[in-house]
Amino acid sequence: MVAKTQFGFEEILAKELRNLGAGNVEIGVRSVSFDGDTGFMYKANLCLRTAIKIIKPIHSFSVRDEMDLYKKIYAIDWSPYLTPDTTFAIDTTVNSEQFTHSLYVSQKTKDAIADKFRETDGRRPNVDVKFPDVRLNIHIQKGHCNVSLDSSGRSLHHRGYRISTNIAPINEVLAAGLLLLSGWDGQSDFLDPMCGSGTFLTEAAMIACNIPANINRKEFAFEKWADFDEELFEKITDSCLNRTREFHHKIIGYDKAPSAVRKAIENVENANLSEYISIERKNFFDTEKLTDNPLLMVFNPPYGERLNIDMEDFYAEIGDTLKRNYPGTNAWFITSNLEALKFVGLRPSRKIKVFNSHLESRLVKYEMYAGSKKGKYLSNQKKED
Repeated sequence: MVAKTQFGFEEILAKELRNLGAGNVEIGVRSVSFDGDTGFMYKANLCLRTAIKIIKPIHSFSVRDEMDLYKKIYAIDWSPYLTPDTTFAIDTTVNSEQFTHSLYVSQKTKDAIADKFRETDGRRPNVDVKFPDVRLNIHIQKGHCNVSLDSSGRSLHHRGYRISTNIAPINEVLAAGLLLLSGWDGQSDFLDPMCGSGTFLTEAAMIACNIPANINRKEFAFEKWADFDEELFEKITDSCLNRTREFHHKIIGYDKAPSAVRKAIENVENANLSEYISIERKNFFDTEKLTDNPLLMVFNPPYGERLNIDMEDFYAEIGDTLKRNYPGTNAWFITSNLEALKFVGLRPSRKIKVFNSHLESRLVKYEMYAGSKKGKYLSNQKKED
């Protein structure tokens, strides 16, 4: 099978798959291939935090042109996957000199399937682009075509818990990936000081408690397949829930907008995580670290894309607040405004290239020591002496 993901998350996704028990894990570009049985496919959809889709290849062949594509799609025995009463949809990705229009490839594929059923059954299955029974995935790379079943349906970032969003919400898969890149494992306190609709908070709690990422999702595409094993799916779901763990630290969210605080609380309640997460209306720039315990901070400040603010002053104030009020903190944030980073006034210890939707961005880390960095170094030297 193949798990699709966002740019920069391939290594994390591969690690997730190995931890779940996948075999033959191989990293690609925005994808990771792996081996597993039907039960593992169910588990991958349920548990993977950084996967967008899980697709199951069913046919592979070389292809020269659109007529060759039509003939080879027509030649496939579609009866294990479709009936005349099944609705279907086709998603196509092309990277080829011979095939340059994905919609045209989808149309030729649809024609071949419809014509095949007309010949074998006298009637054809209908296309339903929004809510199909079966979603097919066509991928043409140069002269090679892979035909797959999409086992997920809607992108797996649709977790099912987020009912309210703010003006610039962060995608759930992106949030989970950034948290895993930051090293978050639930072993310290956590703060999102600009929490918006609470996505980082919710994903952080699910990671900390080892709760399956998509436990709140209403439906996966494989549930409409002819060979869907409901008893096996329930057994796997129960098994995954039995591996949850307790969390003994604090997860805190701040936002200065009352509407954002209300939405975040609603989403956290919808995810059944209120006992782990507290959310308050506060302006980050007026706050300070509440304890001497280690703190991990991850947040998504405005980039200037949708919110009209003075970027220079805003990012300078982020740096000032971290320096002044948050000793003993590892602070991470994502931004696509690379110019604004210059005004933070701190040197990041890490910069990781990621994408937020179409925006090339950086995930940056600032290490705020309990004393000065020099003081920490001298203290360590004395211990060694």
